[in-house]
Amino acid sequence: MEETTMKKIFCALTLSAMVFAACVPLDTPPYDRETDLTFWQDDPGAAYDALNTCYTYLTDMYELVYSDGMTDNAYVKGGQNQAIGNGKYGTSDGYVYDVWNRHYAGIRACNELLAHIDLVPDLAADLKARYIAEARVLRAWNYYELYVHFGGVPYVTTPISIAESRILTRESAETVASNIENELQEVIDGNALPGSYSGTDQGRVTKWTARAIQARTYLFEGNYQKVRDITQDIMDNSGIELYPSYSGLFEVSAEQCPEIMLANQYIPISREHNIMYNTIPPSMGGYSNLAPLKSLVDSYIMLNGKAIDEAGSGYDASNPWAGRDPRLAATVMYPGNSYPGTAGAIEPDWTGRDAFGSTSDVTPTGYYIRKWWDNTYRQTLQSGLNAIIIRYADVLLMNAEAHAELGTLNETVWNATVRKIRERAGFTEAGALDFPATGSDLKAIVRNERRSELAFEGTRRNDIIRWKTAETVLNGWCHGLYTGETVGTDDGFVRVEERQFDPAKHYLWPIPQKERDLTNNILEQNPNW
Repeated sequence: MEETTMKKIFCALTLSAMVFAACVPLDTPPYDRETDLTFWQDDPGAAYDALNTCYTYLTDMYELVYSDGMTDNAYVKGGQNQAIGNGKYGTSDGYVYDVWNRHYAGIRACNELLAHIDLVPDLAADLKARYIAEARVLRAWNYYELYVHFGGVPYVTTPISIAESRILTRESAETVASNIENELQEVIDGNALPGSYSGTDQGRVTKWTARAIQARTYLFEGNYQKVRDITQDIMDNSGIELYPSYSGLFEVSAEQCPEIMLANQYIPISREHNIMYNTIPPSMGGYSNLAPLKSLVDSYIMLNGKAIDEAGSGYDASNPWAGRDPRLAATVMYPGNSYPGTAGAIEPDWTGRDAFGSTSDVTPTGYYIRKWWDNTYRQTLQSGLNAIIIRYADVLLMNAEAHAELGTLNETVWNATVRKIRERAGFTEAGALDFPATGSDLKAIVRNERRSELAFEGTRRNDIIRWKTAETVLNGWCHGLYTGETVGTDDGFVRVEERQFDPAKHYLWPIPQKERDLTNNILEQNPNW
């Protein structure tokens, strides 16, 4: 793939722009005034470099994929995310602080650009307007991530000093959401963002990116009328279509396809991740720290559209992979499935080194993750595969869910949303493609479709939080593969971890105590933390 896309903007930042790249919390002091002014006034490319730095704070591959380890989709056998998944974390949890810190660092980078862009010499008016719009969308995304995890948070739109950071208070969750939505609407109305890019600008946010973030925010609020209207606008006017191949969507060759509306950009050597080390079998060089759970595997329907426990599904427990949703094979690694290699298919050694329980490196659940496999990786599993944050299929599913919640999901809407997604996945039978029979639970069907389509893409955690189902799906034992043994199992399925989710506190993360200490506890803590 040519290095002529947006990817390289994250990999060739000037030393001056890197001033803004450090992970800085709210109390970071302002930069020296003379140095700051020199940077902006003496370098015509300062705005470009600073804006590119803002993009680096987008949700990264680790935050995206590991998010499912906090849900009923996956289990993390070690590290900070495990405590969040099992409900045993507290106000000093390192991962909670890292998420807070990362997104406020991104907000600060955007605020610095917006505060100083007028100082940059010889910047064309249309380019300046576009840069401002991009930074505002990126800032809105960072606030969205804080909003869905912490609820109300401090909302700042200018660079702040140490003294100012120590007297910040939290806005209400409703205010934060409204600010996000209004800022995005102002950007959209300003018409500074194009609908698409080409050449070296591919990968930048578009007006449709802004609309999609708007829809996600309203979705989390439960404002389904707004979600329906915004997603319909995208469907009717963006010209975006689904990429032809579901599994191919997560390969390097598809990175700049129109379906991908927002992604954190990586590139070999210059900016990489090694998420595969955490997901693939030891025989391939991995240490399987994050693995799919039985509940995710079981959620994939049959090719005839029926759930595996539904009468007439044809599900065979002795051959559980036969006749299943093709997205299961594209997402989860199980016996008989394989990773695509440059010299042929690669299947884990299920009876040897990769077998469940054989070593500490193997899957803790009996399954491995197949999604995000990049067969172009370099040594030590370093990969330049982009982290897809928002894509068009999510827009279609948001539209279908909004209609289901509003009671307006009919055959026309179904065919424009769920049917399209299932056809792309590889379904051909009428039972899966046709609008469900009268009496079907349309809300449940659409919710399950989101799970199947978007597994390990950072959406499941927010879904079970906003649906208020986390207290059901994250309490009790989670399970892995079937062994048939009686010890350490439930009905022969391996017990992986006993989880707890307290609805009185766990629907919001705690405000990190480090941040509260800096403000002498002016930052009010979330309930029951």
